[in-house]
Amino acid sequence: MQHEHGLTVTLRPHSAHLHTVLVAGDLDHHTAFRLRAALDEIALAPGAGVVIDLSAMTFCDSTGISILVAAHQRAHEAGAALALAGMERDIVYVFQIMGLDRLLALYDTPEEAIAALRRPREG
Repeated sequence: MQHEHGLTVTLRPHSAHLHTVLVAGDLDHHTAFRLRAALDEIALAPGAGVVIDLSAMTFCDSTGISILVAAHQRAHEAGAALALAGMERDIVYVFQIMGLDRLLALYDTPEEAIAALRRPREG
């Protein structure tokens, strides 16, 4: 199945330790390499944070989900935080069915995710 929308990925640093990645269009096996490449550009270190803004994402297949889970694992291994924000309700529902809402930090808006990652983490 081909989708007309394609995918654009835009990196937006908020500070040296907090980045937003805006994903727009279809995240699928044809386009996932763009998100993977953009995430690989971000240097992760303890205390760093990445918000993946999915509010403009129109479609996500299993390849896209795999990229997001791998990004979470990479952040976790580096001692950094990763949050997903702005997903459509149908996509959130798929994540809930898969149990990924217990693994990944999901926020309704990018602003909520940014605020959460700016708060000092307890623990």
